[in-house]
Amino acid sequence: MSRVSKPYEIVERALELSRADGCVVIADEESSANLRWAGNALTTNGVTRGRTLTVIATVDGAQGTASGVVSRSAVTVDDLEPLVRAAEAAAKAAGPAEDAQPLVEGVPSSPDFTDAPAETSSAVFADFAPALGEAFARALAGGRELYGFANHELTSTYLGTSTGLRLRHDQPNGTLELNAKSPDRSRSAWAGRSTRDFKDVDPAALDAELATRLGWAERRIELPAGRYETLLPPTAVADLMIYQLWSSTARDAVEGRTVFSKPGGGTRLGETLSPLPLTLRSDPNEPGLESAPFVIAHSSGDDSSVFDNGLPVGPIDWVKAGALSHLITTRHTAGLTRLPVAPGAGNLILDGGGERSLEEMVASTERGLLLTCLWYIREVDPATLLLTGLTRDGVYLVENGEVVGEVNNFRFNESPVDLLSRASEAGRTEKTLPREWSDWFTRAAMPALRVPDFNMSSVSKGV
Repeated sequence: MSRVSKPYEIVERALELSRADGCVVIADEESSANLRWAGNALTTNGVTRGRTLTVIATVDGAQGTASGVVSRSAVTVDDLEPLVRAAEAAAKAAGPAEDAQPLVEGVPSSPDFTDAPAETSSAVFADFAPALGEAFARALAGGRELYGFANHELTSTYLGTSTGLRLRHDQPNGTLELNAKSPDRSRSAWAGRSTRDFKDVDPAALDAELATRLGWAERRIELPAGRYETLLPPTAVADLMIYQLWSSTARDAVEGRTVFSKPGGGTRLGETLSPLPLTLRSDPNEPGLESAPFVIAHSSGDDSSVFDNGLPVGPIDWVKAGALSHLITTRHTAGLTRLPVAPGAGNLILDGGGERSLEEMVASTERGLLLTCLWYIREVDPATLLLTGLTRDGVYLVENGEVVGEVNNFRFNESPVDLLSRASEAGRTEKTLPREWSDWFTRAAMPALRVPDFNMSSVSKGV
């Protein structure tokens, strides 16, 4: 074994090897554990380990500072010098970086920077797996089949720079997706959860929820396309709000390319987006949704900059009490737009609504649709943030406060910004898993939303 093998040692050695004017090194130590099941039985499980090293070299020139970024996986000490030289060569071959800024300095070092990386293992499922087995037995006895997977990842990120930053963040990330199907596969219901450690996930409760939904689906009702009062559950709200956040970069808004651009110039900052007192916010220290308290940028774009690596990330309100409060900026785009520096964070919370549960909202619905989740969301028009997508795994008709059956799936056409302006009720905020974006964004807490006229633009034949 090489005498330089620990993540912090790899970072320090790469910085020592650098001949560039500036250097940022990011070591991501990754581990994962997973379970998969089908037909009420476990099928596979596994554990993986990996390391990815990213070197960012900056080179000063007469016309400005250039940057070069090179990433490699499974890096050993023998790979370090070629990797550093490749980043330096990429910087020298590039033109001046538009987002060039002095590298961040003055951030206190993480006290655990030299500690071993955190790792997950199959032990994370010690309590969950037996409970899942009991859920299989109940499902079999109830005439339904359970399919799905549980995945837990733990990434320890070590960030070092030539300006003296030595930062470290451990990010656990767990997801559970569970499908229940009737034996003839004509009925399907889905539930998902986001978790840090699988100690707050109850397979029995999820199975009971899915059993209820499969029961609703025993009666089938065909409905045409149209506008319906619709209850969007937290998972669907999360998918829409995440896409809204991704679309809220300040530069694009100032340059007139997004829904947050003001007609005639400028942005819609300060404008009321919702009559409800909703606040859409991010906070690295949000309990149960903790994320990195500093910028970790492996590449540059309008929403991130490699020059901002290590920049502190704090709480921020994107929408406050219904009004647009901040747009995403890097230090570079903040300067261009004359707006405050507002880096994106790794979680998203929508709160300020009511205290009622989704079940209580159903009970007060005279006639409307209850969705399970959204799927295959795609952008149609950035100027209005019009999105299209499909409903999936259960759309139910509510009449006089009770679910009376399952209806066909639909294609929808809606803008999350427009939905905020039309929502008539928000329920209780709770942790949720955004189904569409769960590969990229899992730390969310949302309320259910009632929309009086959700646009189901056409009927879908999906299940």
